[in-house]
Amino acid sequence: MDLIALPSYIREALPADLPQLVELDELGSLADEQFAEVTFYVRAYYAGYREGALIARMPRLKVIQTLTAGVDDVLPFLPHGVTLCNAAGVHDASTAELTVGLMIAMQRGFHEYRDRQHRGEWRHEFRPALADSRVLIIGAGHIATAITRRLAPFEVQVDRVARSARTDALGVVHDLSELHALLPLADIVSVIIPLTPDTEGLVDAAFLARMKPGALLVNTARGRVVDTQALLDALHSGHIRAALDVTDPEPLPAGHPLWSAPNCFITPHIGGDTAAFLPRGRALVADQLRRWARGEALRNVVAGPTI
Repeated sequence: MDLIALPSYIREALPADLPQLVELDELGSLADEQFAEVTFYVRAYYAGYREGALIARMPRLKVIQTLTAGVDDVLPFLPHGVTLCNAAGVHDASTAELTVGLMIAMQRGFHEYRDRQHRGEWRHEFRPALADSRVLIIGAGHIATAITRRLAPFEVQVDRVARSARTDALGVVHDLSELHALLPLADIVSVIIPLTPDTEGLVDAAFLARMKPGALLVNTARGRVVDTQALLDALHSGHIRAALDVTDPEPLPAGHPLWSAPNCFITPHIGGDTAAFLPRGRALVADQLRRWARGEALRNVVAGPTI
């Protein structure tokens, strides 16, 4: 008997004619022989706990469907012959919304005014605007495209950089080799690329030194894309500002120097986890399971066999 293991918040949107379902919070009560029947595993959005141990107990597993766009934390546990699908498209709206929100918040000083409110301090000052800024987006995938579209009404100039140059419906995408020349021109640099061996540590001391003095770095990708010590040095020198939804390490432990770094605003990896996630996540999983039941090709295959 095949079993589908999935989070409880996904179950309600699924077709009725699927194999037996088991919710993830019920897995702890399953006997080994029941674990052995799991063939399709829908990983919880915020997982990572006991991940390798869970997967190791599923010898008949054929598909892992994540509810995240990034899969860097699943790949180390992916068994040979198992198909891994990500949730590309599910978090575009939420993450793009947060990215633009962080740009506005930092440009207009929302976090500083909140602190002053607690102190009962009224202080008028001149601030930079998002309007008329030049924004460099590093990445050209689903979320980067959603960010670009949302920036259109704000009267900004957008440059985009990806692994290879091309032209799409939104204009020119520059090759990564042009990053060196584009960095000093940007008022805001938005990092929204997957974590891979090639992108880990991309934002290093040399990258940060090339940024315009006072420019804003927004990271809604993965923490390890940024060299944390280099970022701390750039923040303490006053060279740049930063808004981070992701950090390295993550979760950021109490007492870590990033918490108290100047000109830095941190949110706890909340980019995709909003009310917009649920309907999109449910629709993706429902479609994937229909395809699985019919023997059709799955969407968003990023590793393993193409089914």
